[in-house]
Amino acid sequence: MLSKNMRWVYISIPIFFFWFFGQIDKLGISVIQTDPGFLQDMGLTGPDKNAKIGFMTFIFTVSYALSNLFWGVVIDKLGARKTAILGLVVWGITMIMAGMATSYEMFLVSRIILGIGEGIMIPVSGKFIANWFNRRELGRAQASWLTGNYLGPALGALALSMLIANFNWHYSFFLLAACNLLINIPMFLYLTRETPEEHPRLSKEELAYIREVDVTAKKEEGQKFTQDFRYWMVWVGMLASSFLFFGISIWLPTYLTQGKGFATEEMAGITSLSWVFALVFVLLCGFLADKTKRPAMLATILFALCAVCLTIAFNSTTPIVAGFALGLAMGTQGGVFQLSNLFIVKFSTPETAGRAAGLMGFTNILGGFSSYIMGFMRDSAGGDFGPSIIMLIVVALIGFLAYITTLKKEGAEVRLYAQANL
Repeated sequence: MLSKNMRWVYISIPIFFFWFFGQIDKLGISVIQTDPGFLQDMGLTGPDKNAKIGFMTFIFTVSYALSNLFWGVVIDKLGARKTAILGLVVWGITMIMAGMATSYEMFLVSRIILGIGEGIMIPVSGKFIANWFNRRELGRAQASWLTGNYLGPALGALALSMLIANFNWHYSFFLLAACNLLINIPMFLYLTRETPEEHPRLSKEELAYIREVDVTAKKEEGQKFTQDFRYWMVWVGMLASSFLFFGISIWLPTYLTQGKGFATEEMAGITSLSWVFALVFVLLCGFLADKTKRPAMLATILFALCAVCLTIAFNSTTPIVAGFALGLAMGTQGGVFQLSNLFIVKFSTPETAGRAAGLMGFTNILGGFSSYIMGFMRDSAGGDFGPSIIMLIVVALIGFLAYITTLKKEGAEVRLYAQANL
């Protein structure tokens, strides 16, 4: 059986660790920014410190989102494998830069370059999935590597907290640089190839299965992904999801320690658990998307659940309930991200998957705005997170409304699929 399923080894394992360490690189800052030593070294001690903390993520996500547009085109020309290796070299260098930073401005430069390098993540993954997997298994294929997207920060929150407590914040960046240069790059070099046809150890039977055509999923002749209105509704949903995801994930540790009075160990535990929630939603949505053929319906439910959890966090006077509710709200967006990446492959072709993913990845730009806006609103509200949470509830409802518009056509496709398989 393994000889007929080697795509799960050659592709899923490298991009699992690609996201595992990449997400710690990206979101570990949420834990690091709670360290008094880091705040002191970066000069983040004035009355506008929360806005400046939020700006670190803002500048990262702007460069990250803009580079998605560039990388999407590059990947369709250069290939996912070469692009991944190039990006990983950039990550390693920027992690070393961040660890050696002696000023806020120097640290910002490292985040800008990191954003440019990490802009490859969604396009590279989408391209590999489009090239290497049968269209009937897209949900499971996405979930297999998106697991790293959330397991990385779940374990990273605990590891970084321990590393900072026993050493200092500089070591966390040096360790991440070593992981990218010594683990990720060798995996892409020795396991992956651009297409299944190029891999010398792939069986003819597995290649035939990968290239098997599902006639019920075949696109209309000449139709491009940009001509399907559902792609643009998913794009709007991703704007909302990015705003929610970055806003909550970046500020959750600070919310727990400064807003609700949790100790550092308790903060790390709840933050880690919120990433576990996201991982559970990823795995569950990967299974249900393939089983029900209703990914848009699942995303609609997740946005509604997110709004409910945020409302509970806003109204609860019990710190543990508010913390868990906010963590669960963040977790729902893990499921939305999983489904959005499935739509990228569904609405595109292997030839256009890089561009479709790059355009979708551009939505991360709104995540940067959310981290900065939440910091600014907190400064304006005297440290209160209440107004920010209300804003997040409104954004969750926007995502809910965007996906509702796609349900009718999805339902028609499901009925057509059922009739074709009678």
